[in-house]
This record gives sequence, C-alpha cells and structure tokens, in this order.
Amino acid sequence: MSVDERAPAVARTVSAPALRPAPGPAKAVVVLAPLALTIALGLWGIRRQNTLWGDESVTYQLAHRDLARIWLTAQHIDLVHALYYAVMHEIFGLFGGGLLTLRLPSVLAMAAAASGVGLVALRLAGPRAGLLAGLVFPLLPQVQKFTQEGRSYAMVCALVTWASYALVVSVPQRARWRWAVYGCTMLLACLLHEFAVLALVAHGVTLVVSRAPRPVLRAWSAAAAGVVAGLSPLAIWSAGQSDQVSWISGPVRTQYFLVVAVVGVACAFAPLGRKGPVRLSALALPILVLPGLLLLVASLVKPLFVDRYVLYSNIGVALLLGAWLDYVLRRQRSSRTAWIAAVAVLAALVPTSLSLRTPESRSNDVAAVAAAVRQEGRPGDGLLYLFGQHRILTGADPEDTRALTDLALAQDPVSSNTLAGVELPAPEIAARMLEFDRIVVVRAADNHAPTNPQEEAKTNTLRRHFRADGTTQVNGARVTVYVRDHDATPRPVMDPTARYRAAG
Repeated sequence: MSVDERAPAVARTVSAPALRPAPGPAKAVVVLAPLALTIALGLWGIRRQNTLWGDESVTYQLAHRDLARIWLTAQHIDLVHALYYAVMHEIFGLFGGGLLTLRLPSVLAMAAAASGVGLVALRLAGPRAGLLAGLVFPLLPQVQKFTQEGRSYAMVCALVTWASYALVVSVPQRARWRWAVYGCTMLLACLLHEFAVLALVAHGVTLVVSRAPRPVLRAWSAAAAGVVAGLSPLAIWSAGQSDQVSWISGPVRTQYFLVVAVVGVACAFAPLGRKGPVRLSALALPILVLPGLLLLVASLVKPLFVDRYVLYSNIGVALLLGAWLDYVLRRQRSSRTAWIAAVAVLAALVPTSLSLRTPESRSNDVAAVAAAVRQEGRPGDGLLYLFGQHRILTGADPEDTRALTDLALAQDPVSSNTLAGVELPAPEIAARMLEFDRIVVVRAADNHAPTNPQEEAKTNTLRRHFRADGTTQVNGARVTVYVRDHDATPRPVMDPTARYRAAG
C-alpha cells in the first residue's frame, strides 16, 4: 500500500481525539457560577435592617461564652447545637462578634452547598444540568432564607451535599478512603444537627433502588454504622433534653415541603440524567421526600416536623429541576419559550426574595424588643419577663437593660450555665415587685407562659397591685409598662405555691 493510501486512515486516527471537548472549563463554571450567585444573594440585605431573631440571639449569646461554659450549658440544654456554638465561638474569636460574623458562615456554607449540587448534577446528568441545578439551588426561597441565618442549618446542608457527592463518586470506584470521607462528612453533619441522619437513610434507599453491588452495599453499611455509632452518645444524651421541642404542637410550615416535593416528583417523570450506577432521580427523590416524610410520620406520636430541620431536602428539588430544565432545552428546537418561562419564574421570585430580607420575615425581632425596653424603661425601674425563658429576648446586649432591675433573677445566665438564668422562689419575686412603683414587663406575642409558682406570682401581683400604663407592640413580643396602683384595694389571692400544688 502506498503512502497516499495510508494517509486518510492516519489522519482519521489522529484527528478523532481532538473533537472531544475538554471537561475542565465546564466543571469550573459549574462550580464557580453557583458559588458566586449564592454569595451575591447571601450578601444582599444580610443585615436585615440590623435585626436579630430569637434563635440567632441564642447563637450570639452562647457563642460569646468560653468553650468550658458552652460545654457546661450544653449539659443542661441545647446539647444538639453545642458543636455549632463551639465553631461559632472560634469564628467570633477570629473575626469579631458582630452581626455579619454571625451570618457570613452560613452564606459561605450555602455557597459550598450550591457548588456541590452543581457537581452532583454534572456527574449524573452532564455539564448543563449541573450548571442549571447549581443555579436553581440558591434561588429556592427556603435556601435564601437560611443562607442569612446565624444557625447551623446551612452548614448541615453543605455537609449533606458533599456527602451525596462522595456517595455517587464512591459507588463506581469503591475505594475505601472515599467511603471513609463519606462517613466522616455525614457524621459531622449529624453532630451539627441530629436529623441529618435522615439523609443517611435516604442514601441507603438510593443504593437499594440503584441495585448497587454487594461490595458497595457492604461499604456503605460500614460507613453508616460508623455514623450511627458516632452519633449515638449525642442522641442518647440529648433525649433527656426533649423538652426543648415541646413548643412544637404540630407540624411547622409544611406547605413549602409539600410544594417542592410535588414539583420534584413531577420532574422525575421525565427521563433525567445519564445511565450509570446511580441515576439522578434515584439520588434526588429520596433526599427530597424521605427525611420530611419520616418526620411527619414521627409527628403522629410526638410533633417533630419543622421545615428547617430538613433544609437539605432542597438538594433534591434543585437536582431534579436542573436536570428537567436541561431535558426541556434539549427537546426544544428553539429555546425562546424556555427562556421566557425562566424570566417569568425569576420575576415571580423577586417579591419573595425581597420579603425574606425584611425584619417581618422572622417570627420575632429581639433587637426591636430590646429597643422597646430601652425606650420605655427609666433608670431604677423594675424589669419582669413573662415567662422567664423570654429573658433571651434582651440578652444579646446587656447595655439595653443595665439601668433596670431584673426582679425575678436569682442567678444570671452565664454564671448559672443556662440560656435564661435561674429565677427566685415565687414569694421573693412578689415581694421584690412590691418594692417598685414602675415595672417594664416583656412577654412573647403568643403569651403561652407555663403554669408554675413563679409565673403565677408575677401575674397575680401585677393584677392586684399594678395597672398597665401603655404597651409597645413589636415583632413577636409586647413590652408593657405597669405602674403601682396605690389606691386599689388588694384582692385576696391564693399563695402562688399553694395554687400550683392545688392545680397539680
């Protein structure tokens, strides 16, 4: 054969690899674009007009205690968040304890989660699906909300996301160190919040549905056993603090969960993703539906469902929406309709995005409560909380109440290693109240105070000897000034302790 006859074959052989696109740039865009969008949305209005809500105030107060105090407090209450408080204590020590420092870790954690969502979708459905899923994730209303929240939920979401990525990478490669990374990531997520263990269950369902080989199932089972073993001491110990969730009288904010679950299931009817050891829908649907569903079932016995406890379920709906949009774009000869629909959805999200960055988007505003106390109180006035746990509403800045006398407080929160301090016995509270002519009273808007001698002593003494002289309504609370009614005839009332015993 001549040289001329061999040339086309050689040319074809050499030129074929050159037609394969390089994966590097696509992967970089999938990682960086969601990261940048999440950070931009997180920084937009992050201060919420310098407001702070109750749970964030608890983070702020406890993270400013030293590590020994955090540990001692966790033995009484909030053990489930002790690791998060310790992390935030170190962050405050490095960068200062301001409002931005409180919320920026959540912004960065959710940005990491968005990049992880993009990478998972890239691996399971291709570059465009990865980019779309990563961009959809930070636009979801619940994700936007908790991106700007000084609590652990964004960190948990990030860890569950990257554990999911470790799972899909480990299934075909089966390297032991990859399963170790998966197990350690899931364990850290569970130690930050116990209900992250429900994502572990979802991952197990993913492998079963995907008909993973026995070696893979054994490797996952070993990793899962390690997670459960590592979490067990925390779970057992924190079970003794179950009164912390006694405020949950029923499922809290189920509407969002139900809507995204329906949307995700609808998307899953389309042929999404690539064929492989793990299909995208086999990963996304369980993590979207199963954790919330398990909490709803458990709520039939003891109410436990709160939407933020399963924040990471948004990973599933973002994956499904991103892959579905990719499927639509592939089928559309002209993408004009798809782009018009995308713009319409983004426009519809604007009012929600704006409202999430207002003080009214949270159930209370402790900064407003403290400002009302500071405005209504005069130096030397008494200060009373109905009930005592609401002391956390003004605990973020001691200067707000320094000029007032806390009438029921026996030991302050820091020295007592509690969230709200220790209160005096009922008779002493009543006696101290009668020493003041003016008392500033703080109560939550729902006013669901427990029945105990201290609370009855407060309410009975106010009713018998004081009259209301004005109330300031703020988001989530009421601040009322009571003045001594010297002309009123005291009405007989049963001793608070005796009343409590009679009721019991």
